[in-house]
Amino acid sequence: MLENLSTRLQGVIKNLRGQARLTEDNISDALREVRIALLEADVALPVVKEFIAQVKLRAMGRDVLQSLTPGQAVIQVVHEELTALMGAQSAPLNLAVVPPAVILMAGLQGSGKTTTSAKLGKLLKEQKKKVLLASADIYRPAAIEQLRTLAKSLEIDCFDSNAGQKPEDIARLTLDHARRHFYDVVIFDTAGRLAIDQAMMAEIKQLHGLLNPVETLFVVDAMQGQDAVNTARAFGEALPLTGIVLTKLDGDARGGAALSVRHVTGKPIKFIGVSEKVDGLEPFHPERMASRVLGMGDVMSLIEQAQKSVDLDEAKKLADKVKSGKGFDLDDFKAQMSQMRKMGGMGAMMDKMPAQMAGMAGQMSGEAGDKTIRRIEGIINSMTPLERRKPEMIKATRKRRIATGSGVQVQEVNRLLKQFEEVQKMMKMISKGGMGKMMRAMQGRFPGMR
Repeated sequence: MLENLSTRLQGVIKNLRGQARLTEDNISDALREVRIALLEADVALPVVKEFIAQVKLRAMGRDVLQSLTPGQAVIQVVHEELTALMGAQSAPLNLAVVPPAVILMAGLQGSGKTTTSAKLGKLLKEQKKKVLLASADIYRPAAIEQLRTLAKSLEIDCFDSNAGQKPEDIARLTLDHARRHFYDVVIFDTAGRLAIDQAMMAEIKQLHGLLNPVETLFVVDAMQGQDAVNTARAFGEALPLTGIVLTKLDGDARGGAALSVRHVTGKPIKFIGVSEKVDGLEPFHPERMASRVLGMGDVMSLIEQAQKSVDLDEAKKLADKVKSGKGFDLDDFKAQMSQMRKMGGMGAMMDKMPAQMAGMAGQMSGEAGDKTIRRIEGIINSMTPLERRKPEMIKATRKRRIATGSGVQVQEVNRLLKQFEEVQKMMKMISKGGMGKMMRAMQGRFPGMR
């Protein structure tokens, strides 16, 4: 997500670090690179022009504090302006109405409306809301069935509509059902088209009038680039949108829509889709996204994800073992791998890490890292309970058996045991209060770490 933009901006900051002070020349050179980076990321040209002008105005008039280098001063200005560009503050859903609060989902076909409706239902269910999903997409084959299947997997109620009904009838019946059964929230999925047309706009306007939604969310595919902005503008003119959901930000798209849509439409980005999994929808925080773009990481989102995904009892058991310096075995090692997978895998975690730390763990990032985790779990699963508790007993014959059982080479088993041995040493250092020793050891292993 926005990887190329992040790389370019980090390069600009790195070049400024060698400057003794900010001058018009070095700021102009830096902003030229920023401008190219934004355009390459598919940010709309009017947005780029306004952004660059604002950054230059603030940077040139900025008194650089003694504690800040020129590079730090510019990154601070760019961070603040990026945050402002994407909405300054997060915009939560406004559900403070007499139930049921209706959320209308709008967007083109293929933007991810139906999946996003289910993901949003899951988020609201976790907030103790009684949620009803409903679909009026009578045109796309199996669209209603798709929502019904997702709802069943998440144990959320779904209104029983069918393709033989008219969308306006589905809207009336859904609303009546929700009132009679005391639902807190109705998430209403509408039909999309491959392109904007008058019939679609007329239908969604009619549905909006019937449902009177408290939130009208426009779901847009971040991989559309400039088309995403144009589509958002068209929907914004037809409907009183209250917010935007950007999907597929985990893809390899340039992602400039994230920096353009809010500015062009004037509507806040409320959620972002970060994976295809049912828990792959996150509230949008402009300041955190700006930090991620600039390679500063998003530690707060990482912590929140850990709080949702990590088994606290297991974490406490591990902490006790680390504190005592005893008993950390391969079962514990495997449990940590499983916790990483629950948090979205190494790729999702590295995306939220500061650039320096993510680079340090580059060999474990992305899809390759997730495959490594699965391979480690497979090898450990092929061991006996006794071998997991006492890995020192695993000699040549046992290694061959484990390798055969997990479908890997013996070298992979050796590599895992070596990694585990190093982790064990770190655990012992931590238990003895030797954090300084551990950091020096890590610096030796990862020369780029400072």
